[in-house]
Amino acid sequence: MSPTTTPSRPAPSRPPRPQAAIDPRISARRAEVTRLLGRRRLRIVGAVLAVALLVFGAWSLLHSSLFSARAVTVVGATHETTAQIEAAAGLSHHPSLLDVNTGAAVRGLEGLPWVRTATVSVHWPDGVRVMVSEQVARLVMPLSGGRWAELTASGRVLAVVAARPPGLLEMSGPQSPGLPGTTVGAPDRLGLEVAATLPVSFRAQVTAVNVEPGASGAWVQLAMTTPILVNIGNASQLTAKYEDVTTMLANVPLHDGDTIDVSVPGAPTVTGP
Repeated sequence: MSPTTTPSRPAPSRPPRPQAAIDPRISARRAEVTRLLGRRRLRIVGAVLAVALLVFGAWSLLHSSLFSARAVTVVGATHETTAQIEAAAGLSHHPSLLDVNTGAAVRGLEGLPWVRTATVSVHWPDGVRVMVSEQVARLVMPLSGGRWAELTASGRVLAVVAARPPGLLEMSGPQSPGLPGTTVGAPDRLGLEVAATLPVSFRAQVTAVNVEPGASGAWVQLAMTTPILVNIGNASQLTAKYEDVTTMLANVPLHDGDTIDVSVPGAPTVTGP
């Protein structure tokens, strides 16, 4: 006989537990906390918006014409016009003082031919002060068409003028000077070295420093007020050569057109015209 199986009975279902009623005081507290959090968020958002509006308003005000570079004061510039100074410093369009880059302005100013150094300072609410120290012309070089280039002792071209400026030592060389703001080329730099080192003993008698090309390199000839010529030669042993020139001028009878040659230090010679 097969064993008898007893059918399983489903477990009786339990009735759901009734939810406990929430205390009205707790519900009220929860609602109050929710309202407080909402108000706090609104206050934070309002504060952020207020700060943003304040920053935007301040930025707009500081970039308005009230705080622009309307009063530009230029001190020390005699060869560059105020318009040229403002253009080089980036002040022509009167930017806001916040946008004035003093470093860039100085670099622009020192690129002008006559400007040696410059300082730029901002003065609120609408002022910029530019102080310039200018270059000094020491030499002149002849150009085509009867024009002249004014140079510093280091060879920087300051200006091109129609008439020869008085009181400046003339220098000529194998290469013509360029535009204002440039520097004379290497072939002419020997003349700069001689012009800068002429001794007091005869400097006032020199009217021109001429650089001449040669097979073995450039050499220098001085034109004197006497009038005589002095062949210096190259730039070697300049001090010894200057001593020879001083001795010859003081002790040797010279005539118009004579040429003193001191290219070999210690062995000067004189030749007639």
